[in-house]
Amino acid sequence: MANIVLARIDERLIHGQIRLQWGKHSGANTILVANDEIAQMEALQAPFKASAGSDFSVLFRTIDQAITNLPKAGPDRKILVLCKNPTDFARIVVGGVELPEINIGNMHFHEGRTAVNKYINVDKEDMRAFEVLSENGSVCTLQHMPESSKECIFEATKNLVI
Repeated sequence: MANIVLARIDERLIHGQIRLQWGKHSGANTILVANDEIAQMEALQAPFKASAGSDFSVLFRTIDQAITNLPKAGPDRKILVLCKNPTDFARIVVGGVELPEINIGNMHFHEGRTAVNKYINVDKEDMRAFEVLSENGSVCTLQHMPESSKECIFEATKNLVI
């Protein structure tokens, strides 16, 4: 089984907060960006690699490649898995990769999304994905920074009309 030290949803993917806060806090030495679009377009990868600096190995995989390759990773790889949305993580978990906890970072406002807090906006598709994750044993918690308190997505959204 892969040594996944953090699974995080962040639409921005790799940026300073990931490198300086979450990467260091988690002890990761590898960042795996699981995203179909970016994995297939090398031109989109360069800015993310630059943002990670030399502190991390940075890998870009499609969701299917992540499902196939994560279980093969050696224990020396301490992996921070980044996805842009909960649907991609739901695909990974349904594909057989165990993720006991998924950290929900930044999900920007888009048409049709409802604000949960300053950083998290969700729609019905997102909430269905969180249900799938929960059904497959993943706890999904909102946590902006490592020192911030955690809150279950279902607790945070229980009074919202989505």
